[in-house]
Amino acid sequence: MRRARQRKFKERREGEEERPRRPLDPEKARERTLQRAVKLLAAKPRSVAELRERLLEKEWADEAAADYALAKLKEYGYLDDERFAFGFASYRVRQKPVGRQRLARDLKTKKVSKETADAALELVYQETPEEELIARAIEKRVRLRGRPATRRETKSLYDHLLRLGFSYDLIIRKVREASAADADEDE
Repeated sequence: MRRARQRKFKERREGEEERPRRPLDPEKARERTLQRAVKLLAAKPRSVAELRERLLEKEWADEAAADYALAKLKEYGYLDDERFAFGFASYRVRQKPVGRQRLARDLKTKKVSKETADAALELVYQETPEEELIARAIEKRVRLRGRPATRRETKSLYDHLLRLGFSYDLIIRKVREASAADADEDE
């Protein structure tokens, strides 16, 4: 039965004979858009702009219906960019040590405004300083690959920390501190 429906849909899609879509009345469009928004938020937290983009993907959704759904969700407290940005950033920092630059880039990808992202990053890095995170990242890398003995291995560590989003100055300082500590241990 399911395959027959799929085949029928596929034939209709590929055939010349397409039924014209009837536009939904505005009330139905608003309700469907609100239901879709709730389902999307139930799957995972999203920023306002990200949710708006996903809602407008459907043919039957329009700007007015999306605005209505977003306003309702904000009213209910389900949609809040500040809370989303802080939750996303603190989760990422707890999972894996990442730097401020990487988190800022990830929040930009999630379509969070720069001001909101900066405020969330300030709060997150007050709780867990970036110096502590880079120390954890270096420690983990050394545990997995051993201390860098050659210039090439040191460069690999630098590159790894840059990809994690730490600033160049912080990386240089911390790697030099780690190298100095190694030299002291060797003596």
